[in-house]
Amino acid sequence: MTPGRFAETLASYASRPEESRGRAQSEMESPTRSCFQRDRDRVIHSGAFRRLKYKTQVFVYHEGDYYRTRLTHSIEVAQIARSVCRRLGLNEDLAEALALAHDLGHTCFGHAGEDALNEAMTPFGGFDHNAQALRVVTSLERRYAEFDGLNLTWETLEGLVKHNGPLTGSRAAKGADGGQELPPAIADFNEEFDLELDSFASAEAQVAALSDDIAYNNHDIDDGVRAGLFSIEELQDLPLVGEVLSEVRGRYGNLEPSRLIHECIRRLIDRMVNDLLTETGRRLAEGKPQSAQNVRDLAAPVVAFSEEMRKNDRALREFLFHRMYRHYKVNRMMSKAKRIVRALFDYYLAEPACLPDEWRDKAARSAEAERARLVADYIAGMTDRFALEEHQKLFEPMAKD
Repeated sequence: MTPGRFAETLASYASRPEESRGRAQSEMESPTRSCFQRDRDRVIHSGAFRRLKYKTQVFVYHEGDYYRTRLTHSIEVAQIARSVCRRLGLNEDLAEALALAHDLGHTCFGHAGEDALNEAMTPFGGFDHNAQALRVVTSLERRYAEFDGLNLTWETLEGLVKHNGPLTGSRAAKGADGGQELPPAIADFNEEFDLELDSFASAEAQVAALSDDIAYNNHDIDDGVRAGLFSIEELQDLPLVGEVLSEVRGRYGNLEPSRLIHECIRRLIDRMVNDLLTETGRRLAEGKPQSAQNVRDLAAPVVAFSEEMRKNDRALREFLFHRMYRHYKVNRMMSKAKRIVRALFDYYLAEPACLPDEWRDKAARSAEAERARLVADYIAGMTDRFALEEHQKLFEPMAKD
């Protein structure tokens, strides 16, 4: 088997491994795996990927072992992305690598942890989980003898950074560029290995981004109902969701709640995936891209939902924002999480000698801004469980180290 043997099954606009722009550090490719399969495997074997098991999105790990974590979410995104790519003739391996890597830069305690770190890092360039994911795969993972990071292909790095669209230039989303500087990690790395920040990413990266949206919203419905933050009945008035609920009840009658919500979610995912395939097919026919580069050069994303589905998605997001992410129980938990992260940051920045040896030695040789980034890297890599334990050790006098 050779890396290029899958090329004949790919569409003309797909990313082809034999046409990859390569890696920042040159190395011999595998005779048994394509470069994108190798990227996927390196992500799976990374320490950052394993730590996603105890990094949560909404619920802190000790609140129950049923709720989704960053790890289970990433696997769900990868499953959807592969299915979509198979139908569109895109490279499944690249999409899977991106789906599995897209959350590597997230902190403990979900977006509350990121908000707290960003606030603490405001004087030092801020904190952004996409930029942090790039730092993880280009420098913070230290496993290989010949290089820091995972030395992923240009296409995977591009997809990580630009999966939501261009970051600079006229095609950048409003506010993405906006006269503000790029996150330092992205700007610095881009000078060494140009990711063409003013263009769209590959179709595979666009699929991974929308697969993330599909998995995130639908599975938050499941977690929200199970946590008692809202009831199934409250979903009835939502466009599409209410329609699917009525459909399931009409076919199966009075199902027990767990079966009812599962049947609804699987149908919602199916509707969203089919809409994505239909709209993307329409855009492909209109844009007629003949290569992966043609996809990057288009004026708009080639992978997208229809306008109706975008409206449905916005309605669901708004519902989840108010009824789940801003539920008073979640607010209380997130408030505690932010205080924990900020307390850890301030403590380590003021007393770097209390960091573990390998981090302490670097901090001792660093100016304040570099030391702050190092502290942010250390905290961002923490799991919920480790952060809680570390906070207890540092701030409770009777706690044993």
